[in-house]
Amino acid sequence: MNHAQVKPFVILLVEDEPADAHLVKMALQENRVLTEVHHVSDGVEALEFLRRQGETFSRVPRPDLILLDLNMPRMDGRELLAALKKDEDFCGIPVVMLTTSDVERDVIASYKLGAAGYITKPVDFEQFAIAIRQLEGYWFTLVKLPENNT
Repeated sequence: MNHAQVKPFVILLVEDEPADAHLVKMALQENRVLTEVHHVSDGVEALEFLRRQGETFSRVPRPDLILLDLNMPRMDGRELLAALKKDEDFCGIPVVMLTTSDVERDVIASYKLGAAGYITKPVDFEQFAIAIRQLEGYWFTLVKLPENNT
C-alpha cells in the first residue's frame, strides 16, 4: 500500500485545559494510526471551526470524529453537542465525550443529546494512553464511517 495516499483520520479536539489537550495529542502520536488533530478550546471556537468561519478556520478539513470535553467556558460540551445534533450539516459527525466527570447524570445527558460515546479521562498518563488506544481501535479500525462526509 502506498502510504502517500493514506488519508489521515481527522479529529477535532474541543478541550479548554491545555494540559489535557497535550495529553490527548501525545497519546494519539504514541499510537500507530495516522491522525490529524485540530484543537479548539470551547464550543464557540468549535462551531467556528466546523463552519469554517474567519481566516484561522477558512481551510480546515471536516472532522471524522469530535472529542468533546464537558465543562468549558463560553459554550460547554452539552450545549455544543445539542447544537451539533440539531444541525443538518454536522449531526452525522460522531461525538465522543472525553471528560473528567464520571457523574451518572452527565453520562445519561450526553447520550440523550446524541453522543456516540463517553470516556472518563484517567488521571495517569499510561492509563490515558491505553484509553486513547482503545478509542483508536474502535473508531479508526472497527467502525465503518462514510468515506466522503463533506
